[in-house]
Amino acid sequence: MKHKFFIAAVSLFSIININAQETQTTEVKPESEKKVYIKGNALFIPIGVVNVGIEYQISKKITLQGDILVSPWKSFAGHEAQIYMGTVEGRYYFKEAFAGWHVGANISFGTYILQKPNYWNDNVYVDAQIGTPSKYINSQLYQKGYSFLFGIEGGYQFRLAENWNMDIFAGIGSSQDFYKGYVRGTGERYDSADGYNRSGEIIPYRGGLMISYRLK
Repeated sequence: MKHKFFIAAVSLFSIININAQETQTTEVKPESEKKVYIKGNALFIPIGVVNVGIEYQISKKITLQGDILVSPWKSFAGHEAQIYMGTVEGRYYFKEAFAGWHVGANISFGTYILQKPNYWNDNVYVDAQIGTPSKYINSQLYQKGYSFLFGIEGGYQFRLAENWNMDIFAGIGSSQDFYKGYVRGTGERYDSADGYNRSGEIIPYRGGLMISYRLK
């Protein structure tokens, strides 16, 4: 009798243990599951600038984001403002991916036809190569070229609704520019440089309010 009771108890314990393991297996999310969000910058929409991207989870706290920015304006408030830029950015979230505070590093490449802000006046243009005043004024002139940019960013991402997030972020970095200067209307070079001019500066070149939607 005792042997029968012992066998029954062992059998019952085995059944309970197997069921518990099956329940635990179904409740635990696989570590390989990765989230992916598509996103668009709501801050730039009112001025007709497109900034869209995709953010992919690499690990529990690390993501990789790729995005593009397109400013198509041949003239915006009287200034050339065509910019086409692509960026790759790595992010580290202090809590977990897509939630809370994050920091990141990025690298960008862009081409442009624009009038730099220091040309938004009617001062006489002084050729930097020869140091003498020219026959042009700054507001007649614009620049065409390309840039390499690299820097850091920080921000905060939070949930808006199921599958929807908001990402508030800003970044700053080094812009290395290669450009040629032209006269508006005639297309002639206003500077005396052979080939491209080169300049480098620290600027805030990333930021906004990204609305994100989860794809998986």
